[in-house]
Amino acid sequence: MVFKDWVWLILLALAGFLLGGVYVTWKTSRMFAFVLLAGAVLAAIGAVTWML
Repeated sequence: MVFKDWVWLILLALAGFLLGGVYVTWKTSRMFAFVLLAGAVLAAIGAVTWML
């Protein structure tokens, strides 16, 4: 299936989007920034795992 080839790219884009959210929310809400950071790390790990 072609969709399986794109999952890692979608997860990597999601990680980048969440990292942007961390950057924007860092000064206003550190707790929410840490939640976004955890999501970004999980998405990046998922992308790398899916590529392998």
